[in-house]
Amino acid sequence: MAYLIEDNPARRRFEILVDDNLAGTAHYRLAPGLVVFTHTEIDPAHQGKGVGSALARGALDQVRQRGERVQAPCPFIASFIRSHPEYADLVAPESAPY
Repeated sequence: MAYLIEDNPARRRFEILVDDNLAGTAHYRLAPGLVVFTHTEIDPAHQGKGVGSALARGALDQVRQRGERVQAPCPFIASFIRSHPEYADLVAPESAPY
């Protein structure tokens, strides 16, 4: 499987394409210097195959590259950050701990 994670600012979501097909999305709101992840969805055909984790990792990596921080009211993204402490530094202090 080939993954591609892209930011789609017009739809305010990160998208994961699996073999060129949309397999999931991580929706967000923006604030100055901050990406607030609100909801993540993975197509049922791709659940349990690591697609959600790949989407979270790719989205968080892009946020890091832009020099922004995150808040994660989305339970999936919050859980991913808790399980992957290498992303804990991205969490905005007012929303910590995850």
